[in-house]
Amino acid sequence: MRRLHPGQAGRRPAVAVALLLVAGLAGCRSLAPAPPGPSPEPRWFRGNVHTHTLWSDGDSAPEAVVDWYAAHGYDFLVISDHNILPEGEFWRQIGVGYKLAHPEHVAELRARYGEGAVAVRPRAAGGEELRLATMRELRTRFERPGGFLLLTAEEISDRFEGRPIHHGAVNVGRKIAPPGGATVRELMRRTLALVAAEGRRTGRPVLGHLNHPNYEWGVAAEDLAAVVEERFFEVYNGLRLVRNEGDATHRSSEAIWDHVLAVRLAEMADVEAPPLWALATDDAHDFREIPGVSNPGRGWVVVRATELTPDAILSGLLAGDFYASSGVALRAVERSDEGLAVEVEPAPGVAYTIRFIGTRGRPGDTVADLAVGETLAEVSGVRAVYRFRGDELYVRAVVVSDRRHPNGYAEGDRETAWTQPALPGRPGR
Repeated sequence: MRRLHPGQAGRRPAVAVALLLVAGLAGCRSLAPAPPGPSPEPRWFRGNVHTHTLWSDGDSAPEAVVDWYAAHGYDFLVISDHNILPEGEFWRQIGVGYKLAHPEHVAELRARYGEGAVAVRPRAAGGEELRLATMRELRTRFERPGGFLLLTAEEISDRFEGRPIHHGAVNVGRKIAPPGGATVRELMRRTLALVAAEGRRTGRPVLGHLNHPNYEWGVAAEDLAAVVEERFFEVYNGLRLVRNEGDATHRSSEAIWDHVLAVRLAEMADVEAPPLWALATDDAHDFREIPGVSNPGRGWVVVRATELTPDAILSGLLAGDFYASSGVALRAVERSDEGLAVEVEPAPGVAYTIRFIGTRGRPGDTVADLAVGETLAEVSGVRAVYRFRGDELYVRAVVVSDRRHPNGYAEGDRETAWTQPALPGRPGR
């Protein structure tokens, strides 16, 4: 990216920031879609890292789930069922109810894939059961080099004093049992240590991330800030029970994010605490009832990588070279040592507002004395640049469209994108 011109952004009116648009973004790399296959230049790959099937508590067989994402323009998909990996022989009872393969769904599978592709057998206790496809079988059926990629994962589902604490463990090679812990923080650290150990064991990149912190108020912002091993969390989760918006006594997911960033970059600066990157996911369980409580297509990530391979996608995620979205596509996102630049891939007839959110202060400051998560500037349009003025701990961008999500998390949910924070003096972190 072209270096951003010196100047003050900060609290300046949106009109003044708008004057920077053309000059500031002229050097941004435009990452338009490219033909499938490896390329020397990076491009955007869209994927979902949190999805459920009949291997745990989803309502559909894994082949139907994968088929949905492959048919809806996704480049990669992570299947992340609770405390299990999709491997080995596994049969699910056919019936009507929770964690059962609905008879109509089995009929749909036969109609779509043929009788020979659907294995059903009698149960000793009566009725029938459906054999679920493994990841190896799914890869054979659906993966296309440079076109569609599947990644194995587990949602490590643990509890502390009745509260759910769930982590995604992406690209692992074996199941990780929930480790528990004497405190929320110990449980989180032990889980992440097991994920990291799995990466060392396999010699491949792995990603551990905290899922839906507000689900039954499982993880408070203070705990998330303190566990510096936690580098990723869901700022948006499409399950309508996870309380992304918080309530009168609990922070929203975005407010949690800002609190964690401010604590780590100010109060914990002496230990060089890392920032926190944010994911959007749909956490889909319900593929047969749409609209429903937990449908596909509500949230996803878009990763910048040179090719569609596990190593390249994981490397982009681990580097924070991605954005989160519930419907807005970005053409370019560039973080430099002087600021943050964003360009939207506009949809016809849709208007966009770009907000730069941040916290001002200095390393060593006490967060209680800071205005955490301020709107530092706001621009109406498809391009915007924020230049650091020198007193920001971080700046991130939120792009909100005036178009409602067609099947959103909540009533009035508008299509949105979230960039990762830009850090003065640390553009690559």
